Amino acid sequence: MSLSDWATARLQNQHKTISQLTKDYTEKQLQLRVNPDKWSAFENIVHLCAYQPTFIHRIERMGKEENPLFERYVADSDSLFHAYLKLSLPQLISITNSDRLVILNTLQSLSLEQWNRTGTHPKYGALKMAQWVEFFLLHESHHLWVVMQLAYSIV
Repeated sequence: MSLSDWATARLQNQHKTISQLTKDYTEKQLQLRVNPDKWSAFENIVHLCAYQPTFIHRIERMGKEENPLFERYVADSDSLFHAYLKLSLPQLISITNSDRLVILNTLQSLSLEQWNRTGTHPKYGALKMAQWVEFFLLHESHHLWVVMQLAYSIV
């Protein structure tokens, strides 16, 4: 098994939606918490950016280990998330683009044996590499949807 054409296309392009969704807003507007108890559009973008290194690490562990167990990712406990909150949107987009290339290159270099390995998620159980990629993409898609809703709610 390898990366499907549609997963490759999504990995190459889906994150670029951030620029499209945010182009008409200032960072100050994007940092506004529409719902005080929920993340702002900007914080959702920071989360997407900060999660990518965790995903890279998971791919690398699965490539080397048999069925590693991964803890649930919690952004509020991630020092990188907090560091990225201080960056500008252009910096976040640049980091996201760079990390996405690492993800793509890492996935494309995997052997058939590595594609068949699993990693265990605490809620969803043992997932094969392709399932982790889909999980990553759908998670990102969800946050892009949230960014869109929040951005379009800014008055």
